[in-house]
Amino acid sequence: MSTLTVTAKGQVTLRKDLLEHLGVRPGEKISVDKLPDGRIEVRAARPVGKISDVFDFLKRENGPSLSIKEMNRTAARGWAGRR
Repeated sequence: MSTLTVTAKGQVTLRKDLLEHLGVRPGEKISVDKLPDGRIEVRAARPVGKISDVFDFLKRENGPSLSIKEMNRTAARGWAGRR
């Protein structure tokens, strides 16, 4: 069992070994469920959806899908919300 400390802001930091156990890396999310008797359950929040949802990302509104050249250019820019 691990003991964690609550900060004055009400925050708790999970130690590296706990994050590794969850399979969570920096920038990823965890989900917490409230259970009876003041308990919680912490899990890695895994993305939900279908692989086909990704393909809609490659479509333009009212136009054809991006070409391979355009996809490569976007990837090279490091896509930061731009197309």
